[in-house]
Amino acid sequence: MSIEPTNDAIHVSIGEQKLRHFRDGQLLREYTVSTGRRPPSCVENSLGTPTGLHFIDEKIGDGAPLGMVFKGRVAQKPYMELPPEANEPNLITTRILWLRGLEPGVNVGLGVDTHDRYIYIHGTNHEERLGTPDSHGCVLMSNAEVIKLFEAVPSKTLVWIEI
Repeated sequence: MSIEPTNDAIHVSIGEQKLRHFRDGQLLREYTVSTGRRPPSCVENSLGTPTGLHFIDEKIGDGAPLGMVFKGRVAQKPYMELPPEANEPNLITTRILWLRGLEPGVNVGLGVDTHDRYIYIHGTNHEERLGTPDSHGCVLMSNAEVIKLFEAVPSKTLVWIEI
């Protein structure tokens, strides 16, 4: 399988809880993120962040206000307008960068498919927890920063996730 390099690239370090955005090989920006509470895993229902090579398959939420909650990738209302009990779990907020694996049998295919697991880079309503593992497999970012990343990277950008 041949994979074409992209001008933009994203590197996610699970161990460091960092996401780095590169353009033409130069580091543009580093973000503090949160990955899965459970150990890294590509296996379906593991709730671990999948490792390996991915790409941004879909970008969802362009123009949505800061803090917009998405359910089933459909905009609902900003989390600030929700009752406190609705804000207890991690919510999918502001923007969604939906990932698709590129390694057959590792992060693409039956039982290990990143896209079918709905693994995203997205905003969170619990920004105070960034820097510590806190997701169900997704890569969580602050709402303001996920907007910056969303606007900076095109679809099909390569994403490398490693321990």
